[in-house]
Parts: sequence; structure tokens; C-alpha cells
Amino acid sequence: MEKSKQEFSLPRGGTLTLRPVTESDEEFLLSVYASTRTDELAQVEWPEGQQEIFLRWQFDMQRRQYGARFPDAEYYVILVDDEPAGRIWIGRDAEQIRLLDIALLSEFQNRGAGTLLLGALIDEARTEKKPLRHMVFMLNNDAHRFYERLGFVLIEDLGAYKHMEWRPDRTQSTDYADYTD
Repeated sequence: MEKSKQEFSLPRGGTLTLRPVTESDEEFLLSVYASTRTDELAQVEWPEGQQEIFLRWQFDMQRRQYGARFPDAEYYVILVDDEPAGRIWIGRDAEQIRLLDIALLSEFQNRGAGTLLLGALIDEARTEKKPLRHMVFMLNNDAHRFYERLGFVLIEDLGAYKHMEWRPDRTQSTDYADYTD
């Protein structure tokens, strides 16, 4: 994957496009971030307006942290049939490829987009002979199962997050059409 616009054919029909994030994507990216926190934030009674302030703050902190650790990270909006569907953020260094974040709005999940994108990153990791790493929130059991089906293994339990890794020296099928996201 590279920093320019990229197009893929979805296994069940349609087109998935990655395009670099622009300033005009700010509100959409915030809404995608908020969609990943819905269950967690529903557990708290928020005074009016406080939840949005909290989400903006968390969203900004997340981006700053990724930017500090991976200054050359690539930030893409995921489009499904030209409709904004999610985001993917990728960091690379000499030792690894890091899936910093991937999130799809619920109406675009389970259509093969995540599997397709992870398959492309796995192929890159295999070619580059580098591990592909990702942190998964401990309560996101669907994500744990998804990454395990793709050949990721738990390498460290960090409490709130599980550090998972795909390694090129492990044998794994490259037919991602058998998997769903």
C-alpha cells in the first residue's frame, strides 16, 4: 500500500477505494472514531455536550500519539462505491508494518472490506519480510477472532489492549476470500 489513491474490487461486488485524508475529512473521521466508542461511552451518563467534548479530545490525543510514534504514517479514508465508509492508518518503520487503526462504519462491515485491506497488508508484510502488528481493544472479541482467522497471534497482553502480530515466517493461506470481516 502506498500514499496515493488506491482501488480494489470487493469480493461480493463493488469498489473499495483508499484516498489520503484531507482537512475536509475531519468531521467524518471524528464520526468514525465516535462509532468505535459507542458501547463503551453508553455506560456513562454524560452532561449535555460533554460526550462530544470528550470524544474530540480523545480523537485528537490518538492522532497526536500516532503522529509522534509514526511521523510518516499514512492516513486514508476508506470509500465503498465512492461513499465514505471508514478509515485506515498505517505506520511503517525498518522493523515492522503497524496497522495503527482501522474502522468501518457499521453499515459497511461484513462486506469484505476489512479482509481485503488486511490481505493487502499481509501480502506487503510477506514481501517485505516484516511482521504486521496491531493493537486490539480487549473487549473487541469480534476483532480478536477476525485477526486470529487471518493468522495473527497474541504476542502481549497489555491489559486494555492485546498486541497481535502476523509474521511472514508462519505458513498461512493467501486466499482471503474465505474470510469475512
